Amino acid sequence: MHRQKAFIRTLGLAAAVAFAATACGPQGSGAGPAAPSAPAGGSPSASPSEQDDKAGSPSSSASPSSAPSGSAAPGAKPLMANGDESEQVRELQARLRQLKLVSTAPTAFYGSKTTAAVKTFQSQHGLSATGSVDEATWQKVQGLTKKPTDDELRPPTTNEVDAPDPRCMQGRVMCISKESRTLAWMIDGKVVSTMDVRFGSENTPTREGLFQVEWKAKEWTSTLYHTSMPYSMFFSQGQAVHYSSDFAARGYDGASHGCVNVRDKKKLSELFDQVKVGDKVVVYW
Repeated sequence: MHRQKAFIRTLGLAAAVAFAATACGPQGSGAGPAAPSAPAGGSPSASPSEQDDKAGSPSSSASPSSAPSGSAAPGAKPLMANGDESEQVRELQARLRQLKLVSTAPTAFYGSKTTAAVKTFQSQHGLSATGSVDEATWQKVQGLTKKPTDDELRPPTTNEVDAPDPRCMQGRVMCISKESRTLAWMIDGKVVSTMDVRFGSENTPTREGLFQVEWKAKEWTSTLYHTSMPYSMFFSQGQAVHYSSDFAARGYDGASHGCVNVRDKKKLSELFDQVKVGDKVVVYW
């Protein structure tokens, strides 16, 4: 810690921050050690594992004669497609859940699971099984479902929150349980909000212990994986709590490179505004 402070005084905060940050992009097969990150500059490209997850948007080269009646014309821009992230996607996912085509809570991110569910729906109803939502598909989905409630759009945390570690009972703390895979934001022993999280793999584990928030970045991008890390709150030599679109899309099928991933972007944005530099972070089993 003394060496780190000396480093910050010597090079300045911005350079030290770039040195400390790790590339906590989604874990892919054969992934190597984490590398430094840098501030976002422009639209970051997806990591290899994210590209695999987001792949599946079909080609629009099918001949007009092969498209069933009621489908959009070939080449027409879809309303929603693999890789999109919006509140309309959240509504689509909630409606697909009503139809029992997906079992996970809406994330607002259109990944491989949503693509597969849309393809299934289209096949069931005589629509071109593209995996993307055109006007005909959207109208059919709306006609067979009801407008989602707030609870359907943003259901409670999926995982049951674990009993807080004793170190979480005083002060302002992000209390993170590896056992229950949850983050509880606590103030003086009271739980203010909770959210699902995932951690690093066996090769790049999330460190356990008592830490504090060292610095925050609303927008941050991994230089190694070129993945966006919104709402980053760094707490341990570059490991951070941050939003992960890969977690939102794949759930626990993936892992981070050591960071604590959150899949509910709205909840995390609210938490980001409340957490201050110096607040405690406890990661425990």
